[in-house]
Amino acid sequence: MVQDDFSNNPVPQVDDRPLWDVVFGVYGYPALLLAHRLKIFPLLADGPLALADICNALNIKQRSAEAILTVATALGFLSLQEGRYFLTAVTEEYLLEKSPNYFGFFWDLMIDNYQVCSFSTLEKAILTDSPQVYGGGDIFKSHEEQIELLHRFTRGMHSISITSAFVWPEVMDFSQHRVMLDVAGGSAAHSIGAASKLPNLKVIFLDFPQVCEIAQEYINQYGLQERIKTQAINIWSDHWPTADLHFFSDVYHHWMPEKSHFLTAKSFNSLESGGHIVIHEMLYNDQKTGPFASAAFSMIMMGWTEGKQYSGLELSTMLKEIGFEDIRIHKAYGYYSIVVGRKP
Repeated sequence: MVQDDFSNNPVPQVDDRPLWDVVFGVYGYPALLLAHRLKIFPLLADGPLALADICNALNIKQRSAEAILTVATALGFLSLQEGRYFLTAVTEEYLLEKSPNYFGFFWDLMIDNYQVCSFSTLEKAILTDSPQVYGGGDIFKSHEEQIELLHRFTRGMHSISITSAFVWPEVMDFSQHRVMLDVAGGSAAHSIGAASKLPNLKVIFLDFPQVCEIAQEYINQYGLQERIKTQAINIWSDHWPTADLHFFSDVYHHWMPEKSHFLTAKSFNSLESGGHIVIHEMLYNDQKTGPFASAAFSMIMMGWTEGKQYSGLELSTMLKEIGFEDIRIHKAYGYYSIVVGRKP
C-alpha cells in the first residue's frame, strides 16, 4: 500500500537546481578565496602549470588542489589546456597585484573578516537589525579608534573602486563642471578617476582627518596633488566648500533613508545653481525583484553597516523630493549605475 502511494507521487513541475545552487554557492565560491590566499594566481602568472607542479609548489595534496582548481576553472578564473592550468583574462586583470585594477585587497578584507558572512553572524544581524563587523558596533567609530582597521578597509575599498572610477566620468558629459566634491570619498579612487578623465576639473576630497591622510597617499601615487585637495571635515555637521558637482560613491548604502535624505538636502543647499549631484551605487530594479548582485550587496550591508541598497526609483524620488530636476539613471561599470540630478 505504501509502495503504491510512492509510485503515485507526482513528478515536480520544476527541478531542484536552484536549491542545489544555494548549497554549491556556500561551499563553492569560498574556493576562490582559498585560491587567492594560497597565491595560486601569482604562481600561475609565471607560467601555466600541471596539477602535480601546483601541489608541489603549494605543498598540498592532489585532492585538495584539484577541488580548488576545478572550481576556479568552472567559474572562469582559470582554464585547463593539455593538462596545464592557465590564468584567464579576468584573473590577470583583477587578481594579480601588479595590475592597476587589482581586486585582491577586497578579498583580503573578506577573508580577514570572514566571520561577518557566517550563518550565525548574518542570522544575528538579521534578528537584531544591527551590523556585526568587528564584534558589533559602529564600523566608522572602530576605524577612528583603530587606524590599522581603517588602513585595511580603505585598501579594500580602493581595490573595488579604482576600475569603475575611470568609467563613470565618461558615462555622460561632465566637462562643464569646475569643482567636484568627493563626499566621504574613502581612498580617493573616484577623485583620481574624475581628475584623470576631466582635465578642467578640480576635486575637493571630503572625509575624516585619518581618512584624508590615507587618501593623500593614493593621490600622490597618481601624481594628482595639484588637482585633488583633501579637506578633513565631518560631512554631517561641517559646512561643505563651494562646488558645482557633488559625487557620492557607495555612501548612500551605508545609511537608511532618513540619513540619505539629510545628505541629499545638504548637497542641494550647498551645490551651485546648475550643478549636479551624482550617486554611484549598485541599484535594485524598481520592482525590487533583483538583480541578485544588489540584493546580495544589501546582505553585506546587514553585516557591516546600518544601511541598504536602493533602487533607481527610490533615489530618483529622493532627489526629486529635495528639489533636484532633470534626474537620470545611467549604467556605469559592471554592476554599478549612476543617478544624476541637477539643481535648478
